[in-house]
Amino acid sequence: MKIKTRLSLNFTLLSSGALLLVLVALYIAVYSFFVADFYNRLGDRTNLASQVYLKADELAADSMIQIQEEYLEKLPDEVIRVYDKDNMSAFKVNHNIYWNKNIIEQVRRDGMLEYQEGNRKVVGKFFHDNQGDFVILASAVDHNTPRRMMVLGKIAGTLFVVFGVLLFFVGRWFAQRALSPVDSIVEQIRRIRSSNLHMRVNQVKNKDEIAELIDNFNRLLEHLQNAFELQQTFVANASHELRTPLTSIMGEVEVALEKDREPKEYQRILSSIVNDGARLQETITSLMELAQVDLNYTRAKLSPVRVDELIWELDEQWATRKGPGKLRIQLANLPDDEELLTIPANKQMLYIALNNLIDNAFKYSDSKPVKLAFEAGESGIRIAVTDEGPGISRENIERIFQPFVRVNVDKAVSGSGIGLYITSKIIELFNGTIRVESDGVVGSTFVVEFLKEAKEPF
Repeated sequence: MKIKTRLSLNFTLLSSGALLLVLVALYIAVYSFFVADFYNRLGDRTNLASQVYLKADELAADSMIQIQEEYLEKLPDEVIRVYDKDNMSAFKVNHNIYWNKNIIEQVRRDGMLEYQEGNRKVVGKFFHDNQGDFVILASAVDHNTPRRMMVLGKIAGTLFVVFGVLLFFVGRWFAQRALSPVDSIVEQIRRIRSSNLHMRVNQVKNKDEIAELIDNFNRLLEHLQNAFELQQTFVANASHELRTPLTSIMGEVEVALEKDREPKEYQRILSSIVNDGARLQETITSLMELAQVDLNYTRAKLSPVRVDELIWELDEQWATRKGPGKLRIQLANLPDDEELLTIPANKQMLYIALNNLIDNAFKYSDSKPVKLAFEAGESGIRIAVTDEGPGISRENIERIFQPFVRVNVDKAVSGSGIGLYITSKIIELFNGTIRVESDGVVGSTFVVEFLKEAKEPF
């Protein structure tokens, strides 16, 4: 059953249930009113009879009947009896309805009595007067109340059915209107395949649960897109990047084996093989990093990472590789609150990302010092790695984070073109941003930012 139908049925059941309770309560209230009104009318007759009885010495025997017909509307099969202290009936009338001694004594004892006997309702009252105590009993058949209640029941039943049907269609309309964004979401999701994971579900205007669902789904798509890109990059480029240096090495070896050569020629060949082997080793290392990132990308366990401590670990490593002072750390606006220095991330992957930036800066700086500026505050964390290389042109900045793309290839700089791609994916995974600032002439700055108002990692 679709949600729309289920919501419509639930809305109809709840509304119809409430309507039914109201109608039943109204039915009972109206019935109680009619019954009480009939008993009140019988009570009026006992009061009238008491006044007539007090003047009995001045009135004829049929006076009560005459007064009753003159001032009160006659009730169906109406009977009024007056009993004196000896339980003898006054005002003899032509009917054979009498009450036994037990009923009369109960009225004397309780002062008043109302009850129903078959289809006849009875009211009895006890009166005390200086002329003596007496009991008056009045009864009649209530034909109108059942008839009225039957009409009311038919009206209530008709209203219940009509409003029940109306409530279902109204509920259906409201459910369809409320869930119309879901239909749009479903239609957009149907068009998403592994080949177009770049597509996103359009956000709705209202910031409600549906908007939250769309936001989380889009974050899932972004997550899957990055994971697929990593896998596709590895599969598509690993064989090519490995085959090129291997082909070069095999070619040099075959040339060397063709005939005897001078020692200098062997040295040149071996030197070429060493260079190709180093390139092969670097490519394998980059591919292994890519595979490791790919493996951890879909199941990375996030934990609080102190970024300042991670930077000092990098400083210690590069001091060993390049010498003390080559990596110049600049700290600014460091807060006392540890939380402002911490981000949710995977420490190993974040280490790879920042290390790739530093390594790339040293490659293009011709062993000149590299500056790393770090600052943190209420707004977030900012890391800037600046080199003294040849700079990056505007067109290269737009594609520098693509896999296996190398800029300034005329420079004698080794590399596979995977490092910056890996770095960008890791930074994006932890909801950070990375950009390049360069005038295209001298020096480049890679800026990494983790803003506090950014959404939580998926």
